[in-house]
Amino acid sequence: MTQIILYLLIGISAGLLGSLCGVGGGILLMPVFLFLLKMDPNKAVATSLSIVLITALSSTLNNSLSGDKVIDWKLVIPIGIGAAIASWFGADLMRQLSNQVIVKTFGVVLIIAGVRALIK
Repeated sequence: MTQIILYLLIGISAGLLGSLCGVGGGILLMPVFLFLLKMDPNKAVATSLSIVLITALSSTLNNSLSGDKVIDWKLVIPIGIGAAIASWFGADLMRQLSNQVIVKTFGVVLIIAGVRALIK
């Protein structure tokens, strides 16, 4: 029961962060999966992406139904197609990389994103 409550709290945090910042929750989920839950990096990446799918669908539905027109649908289709194609091959690449490379790549991405957010 304690584990289920922990997982729900992680999900609530990821969903809130993802919907507020547009990060999909992966920025929160990866460190939690790697360091708190001691998950294998390949499994952490794949699990995080699966959860991001659910949170993105929920947030997209909410934004679509709000009537605020906050989604720029002219961008969604072409960027979404490009992202879908690249992510298909990225998933293959991820499974070929060592755990160390995955964790270090994620760390570099976090540092770059953090520095850019602080500067702008």
